Amino acid sequence: MLVVIALSMHAQAQSLLVEKQRFEMPSFTFFNGKTISNVTVGWESYGELNAAKDNVILITHYFTGNSHAAGKYHPDDPAPGYWDAIIGPGKAIDTDRFFVISVDSLANLGVHDPKVITTGPASINPTTGKPYGLAFPVITMRDLVNVQKALLESLGIQQLYAVAGPSMGSMQAIEWASAYPAWIPRLISVIGAAHADAWTTTFLERWALPIKIDPNWQKGDYYESQPPLAGLTAALMFITQDALTPAYFNQQGETLKHQSLAPDVLNDINAEHVITAWLRKRAEARAQSMDANHLLYLVRACQLFLTGQGQDLATGLARIQAKTLFIPATDDLLLMPYHAREAHQSLVANQSDSQYVELQGDLGHLEGVIGIAKHAETIRQFLQD
Repeated sequence: MLVVIALSMHAQAQSLLVEKQRFEMPSFTFFNGKTISNVTVGWESYGELNAAKDNVILITHYFTGNSHAAGKYHPDDPAPGYWDAIIGPGKAIDTDRFFVISVDSLANLGVHDPKVITTGPASINPTTGKPYGLAFPVITMRDLVNVQKALLESLGIQQLYAVAGPSMGSMQAIEWASAYPAWIPRLISVIGAAHADAWTTTFLERWALPIKIDPNWQKGDYYESQPPLAGLTAALMFITQDALTPAYFNQQGETLKHQSLAPDVLNDINAEHVITAWLRKRAEARAQSMDANHLLYLVRACQLFLTGQGQDLATGLARIQAKTLFIPATDDLLLMPYHAREAHQSLVANQSDSQYVELQGDLGHLEGVIGIAKHAETIRQFLQD
């Protein structure tokens, strides 16, 4: 549940070179009991798998992200993967020691990105020969976890050293620890939540509504006509602003010389303030590689999240055996720190080994990606034990 915009990333002088790989399943049964055939997702890895296959750290990605967690595909790439600051040789998640792996999600938002491999509503339904559209099964965090688990098992891996992820990736990481506690001795939850409460569920619905009211959406059946790019762009504008803070936007407004009483917007209702135009143009560019139905499916997956996917949160959290580290961002307006604090306190009450630290900074939710290096040493120490 996170958008990464083109903020300054402190890329390392020498990044890992990585390659996207493909994992295929002849069929897959979803948490809701529905089954489809021919499921394919992309994945990439960093470091070497040891002979015992017990040095594996799984990185689960955020809402608008994919498996490109670190490194570059080519030395000339402008920026490395999103957590390159903490994944690599000698870094907090040390690839000289660990085999680090990450997987593209089902219904990945970047379905038109050539570096993303995913099965979702835009994929061809082998039964009809046409895109699934809304006939694609509703997905949950358990489904994302189960695809990852099938990939790991295909590599002969039977347990992880740790699982870690930001935002929607945190939801997957927590679900891993609850659904398969014997697999997960260590859990790192960054800018995350253990469930979608009433506030979060309705907050996320704001991202879906612009798509549903776009006439081009056609109840998801738009693949042979014009896609609902206006609705998708509006949704991405909401997502970007929700992931940041007033401090960041006001700073950007100063750079753009934002004026409340700019003459053009004073005299023309169709004109827009420079800060709004800046936000819209960024969203329009990003919408070209994304799919509106995929966004709706990921929104629903986040809204459906309840640790353990059972009857109540307490039972789901009680299943977790892992040592845990929660790292929320203090000024996060999307998944506010109370989410992580409540999960941490519940685990402590269950006599679990749980740690809690906050990320400080002006980037809000985005601190969990852009600012993660602030707690690199915290993560390194957590993984030492």
